[in-house]
Amino acid sequence: MQIFNSPTRYGAVAQSLHWFAVALVILAWVLGVSDDLLPKGPARATGLYIHIAAGLLVIVLTIVRLLYRTADPSPPAEKTEFGDGSFAGWMGLGAKLAHVGLYVLLVAVPLVGIAVQFARGDALPVFGLFDIASPWPADRAFARSLKGIHELLAHGLLALAGLHAAAALLHHWVFGDRTLTRMLPESDADR
Repeated sequence: MQIFNSPTRYGAVAQSLHWFAVALVILAWVLGVSDDLLPKGPARATGLYIHIAAGLLVIVLTIVRLLYRTADPSPPAEKTEFGDGSFAGWMGLGAKLAHVGLYVLLVAVPLVGIAVQFARGDALPVFGLFDIASPWPADRAFARSLKGIHELLAHGLLALAGLHAAAALLHHWVFGDRTLTRMLPESDADR
């Protein structure tokens, strides 16, 4: 398996960063939407702790991904043949806007989540290493407002990620190009 990106596919580093981010986002989202289902006490506190840790890791991972992209640029987009070719330009623009939106939301959702924690007057646990004290006094109304924004952005992130995945599947099954497979581990058929 190739470690770095090539002109035709993503390398193991880029693939790992991508799929690890996917797993963290799903974990954080599931814990976020199911927090009220957990019994009060240690189970709910552990769920919140993992939710926060996953969100912090998403921020770190997103920064690492963006820095990595400057050192090892992504392969160029697959050439997609469809109709008279005019649709390909729109698809390329849509893909670029979706990627920008994903990166913005990957940072914005956890940042707003941090603000929720602080608005509650609670410290932010950082991977069990240390806590960052809230810079604000507790304000329940403000915390509720921020939580609503956090949830809305998180759902938007999942929706945009779903469209991103659907577009990859569309490329694979309808257009027959390698958009999807170049972000998957290389198989014997790819060699």
